[in-house]
Amino acid sequence: MSTSEQILLPDIGDFDSVDVIEVLVEAGDVIEKETPLITLESDKATMDLPAPFAGTVTEMAVNVGDKIAQGSLIAVIQTDSSKTAPGRLITTETLQESTVDIPTVQDHTEPANPPSHRPPTARRAAEHQPPPSLPPLPTGQTGAVLASPAVRRLARELGVNLDQVEGSGRKNRILKEDLSQFVKSVLSVAHTGPIESDAGHPSQSGIPALPTVDFSRWGEIDRQPLSRIQKLSGAHLNRAWLNVPHVTQHEEADVTELEKFRASLTKEADDAGVRLTLLAFILKATAAALTHFPRFNASLDGDHLILKRYCHIGVAVDTHQGLLVPVIRDVDTQGVLQLAEALADISQRARDEQLKPDDLQGGCFTISSLGGIGGTAFTPIVNAPEVAILGVARKRVVPLWDGEAFQPRSVLPLSLSYDHRAIDGAEGVRFVVYLKSLLEDIGRVLL
Repeated sequence: MSTSEQILLPDIGDFDSVDVIEVLVEAGDVIEKETPLITLESDKATMDLPAPFAGTVTEMAVNVGDKIAQGSLIAVIQTDSSKTAPGRLITTETLQESTVDIPTVQDHTEPANPPSHRPPTARRAAEHQPPPSLPPLPTGQTGAVLASPAVRRLARELGVNLDQVEGSGRKNRILKEDLSQFVKSVLSVAHTGPIESDAGHPSQSGIPALPTVDFSRWGEIDRQPLSRIQKLSGAHLNRAWLNVPHVTQHEEADVTELEKFRASLTKEADDAGVRLTLLAFILKATAAALTHFPRFNASLDGDHLILKRYCHIGVAVDTHQGLLVPVIRDVDTQGVLQLAEALADISQRARDEQLKPDDLQGGCFTISSLGGIGGTAFTPIVNAPEVAILGVARKRVVPLWDGEAFQPRSVLPLSLSYDHRAIDGAEGVRFVVYLKSLLEDIGRVLL
């Protein structure tokens, strides 16, 4: 006997709602288990919602552009043998993140249609006031504007023509964030006045726009769209760089003894089935440093500094789709073997596109380790709203004077970038020097 089963939206982490950006099936379709039903988009990730069982779709309760929350009805499926009770929520484990192919969009240096010169959407913050009217801007897009009903309603309230707003969502969909940044850019123009770029076109952000260049004049070119992750992380890094006054403090830690200690734990690591890397010790030492210097384990909120009584550290992972920063929870309560296991798990899930939205949220501090690739030092960008980030370059052997002779020692370069609004220079130096002392004598972590 056939039964009708409801599919409801499961727990979506810290998000109050998510956007439906694609409906992949329709009423009458016969589907298999794990067939993607819809594509959802938050401000951090895009994911497909798969069917928990096979059957025939009798009703799709959502449309493109809808905003849905936990418990919202997605679809009704008729099935003869369902393993899911009626109305049961699908667990978050069934949500699979997916890399989304983004169609080629017009960029700011080489427009697909040369006559259209659209200034880039500004990312700088401005005080809220009624936006002045501006002459219409060329949209740089073709076809209908994609935006949810909530975004369209907000645009009407603000008096914004959506044709003027550049969308950062899938298929150039306009998100609330795009609308907010557009209004801020208009306010910036009204406050500072437009600045002419070398190409003669004003920049809405108050920063001169890059000149338009036709690179094909000098030879054959390939035009490749940025991945979904690159577009999202690029916009976030741009905002952080423009809004956060960065200072970077460099230091070097002698990790010769730490490496000997790590080698002595090889048997324990093998028995635990984990690969014990130097990064696990860096995580442990960083957690101790954050406890000792609580202003680094914080976020700015207007005129207040929010100090956090938990220690969740994000670790930058290089994947084929771009840079991801999954978060390891409660680093201060875990041992190095546990941290090594957690590192291996999140890194593999990031590369396999198996991270959930909650895996990318809640970080207090970020570590970006490029030691496996190379380099001697770099300037990591603060992952706002965090106030600091640690960059780790490649370990190298150098001669160091021990008071009697030069000895070969393993030296690890550290680069600490911090938000100068929350942390002054002296405190930044103290933090990285303290971290250096922990890495040079890991037993100090126990103090």
